[in-house]
Amino acid sequence: MARKEFKDVEAVSAVMPGEGGYSAAIAVKANAGGPPRFHRMLDAQKFKTAHEADQAAVEELARLVDVDADGELVF
Repeated sequence: MARKEFKDVEAVSAVMPGEGGYSAAIAVKANAGGPPRFHRMLDAQKFKTAHEADQAAVEELARLVDVDADGELVF
């Protein structure tokens, strides 16, 4: 798991289990609190293990430049 802090939010690499395997994701949580918002990454790709999915999420998180005011990822 990796994380990046921005002005008002924190973004964390995450894994989403699903049919056919795991998906890489980035979870965004406001510093002020509230539930995280998950963004599925690499939509067409499923991973056999959670570890593989997290590694892919870490790579996507490294490309992340910012999170906009609506909680959308900016690359």
